[in-house]
Amino acid sequence: MTTSLQDGQSAAGRAAARDSPLATQVCGVAQGRGDARDLAPAPWLHARALLPPPDGTRGCAADRRKKKDLDVLEMPSIPNPFPELCCSPFTSVLSAGLFPKANSRKKQVIKVYSEDETSRALEVPSDITARDVCQLLILKNHYIDDHSWTLFEHLPHIGLERTIEDHELVIEVLSNWGMEEENKLYFRKNYAKYEFFKNPMYFFPEHMVSFATEFNGEISPTQILQMFLSSSTYPEIHGFLHAKEQGKKSWKRIYFLLRRSGLYFSTKGTSKEPRHLQFFSEFGNSDIYVSLAGKKKHGAPTNYGFCFKPNKAGGPRDLKMLCAEEEQSRTCWVTAIRLLKYGMQLYQNYMHPYQGRSGCSSQSVSPMRSISENSLVAMDFSGQKSRVIENPTEALSVAVEEGLAWRKKGCLRLGTHGSPTASSQSSATNMAIHRSQPWFHHKISREEAQRLIIQQGLVDGVFLVRDSQSNPKTFVLSMSHGQKIKHFQIIPVEDDGEMFHTLDDGHTRFTDLIQLVEFYQLNKGVLPCKLKHYCARIAL
Repeated sequence: MTTSLQDGQSAAGRAAARDSPLATQVCGVAQGRGDARDLAPAPWLHARALLPPPDGTRGCAADRRKKKDLDVLEMPSIPNPFPELCCSPFTSVLSAGLFPKANSRKKQVIKVYSEDETSRALEVPSDITARDVCQLLILKNHYIDDHSWTLFEHLPHIGLERTIEDHELVIEVLSNWGMEEENKLYFRKNYAKYEFFKNPMYFFPEHMVSFATEFNGEISPTQILQMFLSSSTYPEIHGFLHAKEQGKKSWKRIYFLLRRSGLYFSTKGTSKEPRHLQFFSEFGNSDIYVSLAGKKKHGAPTNYGFCFKPNKAGGPRDLKMLCAEEEQSRTCWVTAIRLLKYGMQLYQNYMHPYQGRSGCSSQSVSPMRSISENSLVAMDFSGQKSRVIENPTEALSVAVEEGLAWRKKGCLRLGTHGSPTASSQSSATNMAIHRSQPWFHHKISREEAQRLIIQQGLVDGVFLVRDSQSNPKTFVLSMSHGQKIKHFQIIPVEDDGEMFHTLDDGHTRFTDLIQLVEFYQLNKGVLPCKLKHYCARIAL
């Protein structure tokens, strides 16, 4: 009788479970047996229904456990946030995917030198570019950013140096250095870095440029530059170069031809036929360097050397040394190789100088002086009402006049200590006030002056003023024009007991060198061009 009743109740529970899930819970709790697992067909289902009912105490505990199991089973499924941990049993437990990836922003300390050999250590991320390092040093030292600051790679043991392009990763450059090499990073100005975009006529002489296809009419230097940036057409740079023979100390004068695929030389005079051309070097896995002491280090016939050096660390035997006849020829070869190697990337660096990939760019750090100059305007307060001076020539002349007036007052105060009477003391002060100017270099040789100007770029108007070695009482103005360096003697002249400086035999006189420099910054005068950029040795 009892068995029949239990069978009937179990049958009723199974029928209710088929009709509704909620009925399954109610039936299971009221009867003290059966749970959600009873809904699934199993061979032991009917046998479980025939078991005797538990006592009251065990029934209550069983009810609580069953209710808890039902709540857990009714919770929604949560996706696994670590699917990579669910590896197959055949996969090694210590697989590479289980380890955290290396931090790409790992920081490293680099050391940067200036021209006076002072240095500064910087902690930078691993993906910092050369432009980012320059921007960081500009902001830390409060320099004016005129887009000419450059990072250089200096290899003293082989006497080579190159411009690190703005987009290059500095840590990658350092990784190619040998452990025992005393290489350095230098931070200084290079006015010629992108000058070929502004004045291409100075960089591509007609006698060195030819074209694979014929063109109707003359081709301007701007069109030549566009061909370098194009992938379809390209100009050919050709001419004679001195090449150092591999494994020997001798140099041989050979006719070279530069194409997009690499640098070739002719085995038969100036022939450009494919059967006479032999491959010399490519650009992809090599960098172009300028030789600093070609005659002394490598026995070169001239001082206008350059070479190809593999990206990976290598000895002097891996260098492919070349030497040009003059500076203009070397500049043409090096500029063309840079354009063929980097192409549009150089143009993007020129047009967008602040695009860096690390967090040190000017978009994340507010500039201190570079942009503020563009937001200032010249004002005239001499009349009853103030006005904005819109003419740039008038604004510059007013600024020069105010500067001269201020400096004259300062000279009187410094020279006379409050009593402006001793003209000799004032004149002596005027003669020495130039020593504090960044463009003046005290007691440097002619060769050192030429080296400084070449380092900072053979751009028209790059200049410095120095003491004369032949005449201690005179000065020399050294400047760049037309890819050449010229020197002009500044002669002191005396008139009515006062000393003046002149460049044109006394026709134009100046009380001090500052007036002379500022005059020729505004006027060409007897010079081949106006003074534009001064060479300065900055300290970090």
